[in-house]
Amino acid sequence: MTTNRYARPPLADGVPDLVATARGDKAATLVIRNATLVNVCSGELQERISVAVQGARIAYVGKNADALIGPDTEVIEAEGRYLAPGFLDGHCHIESTQLTVTGFAEAVLPLGTTGGFFDPHEITNVLGLPGLRLMLDEARGTPLAAYMQVPSCVPSTGPELETSGAFIGPDEVTEAFTWGPDMIALGEVMNFPGVVYGDPKMLGEIQATLRAGRSVDGHFTWPSDDPRLAAYAAAGVTGDHECTTADDVIERVRLGMYAKMRRGSAWHDVAETIKAHTERRIDTRRMMLVTDDRSSESLKDEGHMDFVLRHAIQQGVNPVTAIQMATINTAERFGVARDVGAVIPGAFADMVLLDGPLADVRVALTVAAGQVVARDGRLTAELTPYAYPEAAVRSVHLAHEVRPDDFRIAAPIGAGTLRARVIEVRENHVETRERQESVAVAGGFVKLDPAGGLCKIAVIERHRGTGSQSVGLVSKIGFHRPAAIAMTVAHDSHNLLVIGNDDGLMAEAANRVAALNGGVAVVTEDGADEFPLPVAGLMSDAPFDTVAEQSRGISRALQQAGCTMNYAFMTLSLLALVVIPELRISDKGLVRISADGFAKVSLFVEG
Repeated sequence: MTTNRYARPPLADGVPDLVATARGDKAATLVIRNATLVNVCSGELQERISVAVQGARIAYVGKNADALIGPDTEVIEAEGRYLAPGFLDGHCHIESTQLTVTGFAEAVLPLGTTGGFFDPHEITNVLGLPGLRLMLDEARGTPLAAYMQVPSCVPSTGPELETSGAFIGPDEVTEAFTWGPDMIALGEVMNFPGVVYGDPKMLGEIQATLRAGRSVDGHFTWPSDDPRLAAYAAAGVTGDHECTTADDVIERVRLGMYAKMRRGSAWHDVAETIKAHTERRIDTRRMMLVTDDRSSESLKDEGHMDFVLRHAIQQGVNPVTAIQMATINTAERFGVARDVGAVIPGAFADMVLLDGPLADVRVALTVAAGQVVARDGRLTAELTPYAYPEAAVRSVHLAHEVRPDDFRIAAPIGAGTLRARVIEVRENHVETRERQESVAVAGGFVKLDPAGGLCKIAVIERHRGTGSQSVGLVSKIGFHRPAAIAMTVAHDSHNLLVIGNDDGLMAEAANRVAALNGGVAVVTEDGADEFPLPVAGLMSDAPFDTVAEQSRGISRALQQAGCTMNYAFMTLSLLALVVIPELRISDKGLVRISADGFAKVSLFVEG
């Protein structure tokens, strides 16, 4: 049996050695000398501070650690540079980076992220509890302080609205919390109408979580002044990332919830939400910075939590306050501030050394679990590849080979025009708009004008080969030539999503993705670009640089076809997420999200 060199033992196990080190009777394993400490507990900068580490935890923080240095102690001279806690992502889906947990660690450790609170509802929608367990086991072998959440909404709504690959209910939630203290919370409760109106499954999952002494995360997209937010909070939901305005943040904080402000690849909410502090002067103790979803490409181009911190600081947030929002606030929200989120005695030694002005958040060195894991933007940790089982890498099961005729839209008239509901995509926003447009009908089927700006969008069930599928219409994709994209990354049920303006190319793209055992394909008359994602049809186990370049290839192919949205793939992958307003599509049809909840609607408008 191999020993995990990045193991994170409970504090109680290390108390004798930590105390002995702090009093000078046992040499530290690592000492960082003469740093300017970003003290997130007091909100101040402390000069000439030294930190001594014993194993995975901090033993001493003070003015002089020279007496704690032995012949085998690793000594790092900070030379006055800033020393901050390792950054924590308070809401993130690792699968959305297109990387496995190991690949994610490879990507973010050099950027200063040493841990996070991860909701693996993507892989769990495909593989169920076994998929969640795979993510947990892989995470435990990395240097990350990786806390996993039990996905609450598998499927995100119910079987009448979408087909998922698995089911999670109260019994599954109860079981998952027996796996260890790093199973930290119930993941975002997207079926908020179910909570408000007493759905037994949703309330049962929350009750199982509370009985296990864990937290409940939220996802509430009704307006912030909706009185039903109080009912949601009364159920025990204490954190929410669906904040897009300052009012959203303020109303949640007023109810005792933690408001999570996200800056993902394609949803840019921090600039507005941070005004709750910069303009409205709300106390920041319950405000958190998170990513939610960032692609490997954007991790490479922009960064991870370091990028979110820089962005918040650019909006006028004091750098120390911003760092609090990505460290101690996050740790306190999940009840683990004794272990992570601050550079204090007894905590895990998760730290970053920063070059230059603090506002630049330029990470020079990362320490995780007491070991240097990255220097000058390069990973130094030894990461062991994780072997996924056969069931996880062969998860695409279609009823038949996809045909161009599968994308024909039958009309209730033989010829003429009809009013149809259209999903309107919004760049850099998670929500869509519902629009009505006139479409032509000939021979009993909808005929799209290639220059008209509309595309077809289809979702094909891919978990059990049931043949369930639907076809709708979408606008603002931007294709100016015959083109199609197909992907098995289609939040949250992750069926096969196909978008295009040419039925033949749509079929080709879909079949290419199936042949890859999951991934993305963009097809035009000039050829195809492919991005294999064989792990549950969501992730690649290739190295980070390889995955980022493959993701970039898809972006280039979309741009060449006319789809120029910022990180377009991320936005398109959400069009099947039937819990975000206003109009979405699943394999069961169009779904509208309104003040009354979720409901299927017809493609054609009556009257």
